[in-house]
Amino acid sequence: MQKILKEIAEIVGGELIGDGSIKITGLDSIETAKTGDLTFADEKHVEAAKNSAASAVIISKNFTGELPKNSIKAENPKFAFAMLMEIFKPQIEIPAGINPQAYIGKNTKISSTAKIMAFAVIDDGAEISDGAVIYPHTYIGQNAKIGADTVIYSSVTVREYCEIGARCVIHASAVIGADGFGFTTSKGVHTKVPQIGNVIVEDDVEIGAHVGIDRAAMGSTVIGHGTKIDNLVHIGHNCRIGANCLIVAQTGISGSTIVGDNVTFGGQTGTVGHIKIGGHSVYAARSGITKNMPEGVFCSGFPVQPHNDWLRLQASIQKLPELTKKIRQLENKISQIENDKGGV
Repeated sequence: MQKILKEIAEIVGGELIGDGSIKITGLDSIETAKTGDLTFADEKHVEAAKNSAASAVIISKNFTGELPKNSIKAENPKFAFAMLMEIFKPQIEIPAGINPQAYIGKNTKISSTAKIMAFAVIDDGAEISDGAVIYPHTYIGQNAKIGADTVIYSSVTVREYCEIGARCVIHASAVIGADGFGFTTSKGVHTKVPQIGNVIVEDDVEIGAHVGIDRAAMGSTVIGHGTKIDNLVHIGHNCRIGANCLIVAQTGISGSTIVGDNVTFGGQTGTVGHIKIGGHSVYAARSGITKNMPEGVFCSGFPVQPHNDWLRLQASIQKLPELTKKIRQLENKISQIENDKGGV
């Protein structure tokens, strides 16, 4: 891939400063960029960008200092760079159609523009829409639906009757629609409750590797449009996750939890089940959410609490050894005073 700097400025809607005819052949970080590369820098890293080997840099449109390098001023340099990464990324050629070594069940509906690779299994009644890409060793269950331009990587399982929206990305070994963890116990014996619902993943969702999203006991487990899920996340049955949420690695969301829009869960966050978590909120890593939560909060800790309160608590905990030592000294002084009084 090669473009001149002027073309790149037009793509990102930025202001060109310097020689627009120079050729850009790649993208790289400030530390490793070389001649021909384009990098980006926020205000804290502009000096490093000046000293880098990159041929050009994307900076904030608000930057007012001197930059002795060809540059593009953009509203959001990181976002602009991400746009270009989509263009400059190495292209993988996958022919449209069904590879002869794929297994296709009865009564399937597969678009002629879909790409079904070798050793994929498309079970009876499944539907694969325009431009969808199904990688090897993937299982698409009976009557499941895969939306247009969705990419499903190797070893993913999409169980029966589950629905994946358009432009989704599901990374390797994720399981969509495994049975929810439902059992009844009588006389010490655990009996499975059939899980007869499904999972609905709305448009523009990305699901990381080894994620498990359980099918509903009844009805649907729902992942809202635009939500992004990191690796090794578990979402229990009958959860409803809002739009544009960010769920970071090793988070566990218990069954029947309802999450509003634009919620961020830091890594290893956990929730109890059957609660409502208000939208437009942030939960720091290792938060433990044990009750209904309002909208618009920033919380941490276990049990979860306002982030500033948690910071004060952590600061106090650091002082505990010193405070314990002082208390023991005071106890010894009091004991000595009492002994002295007793001896009078």
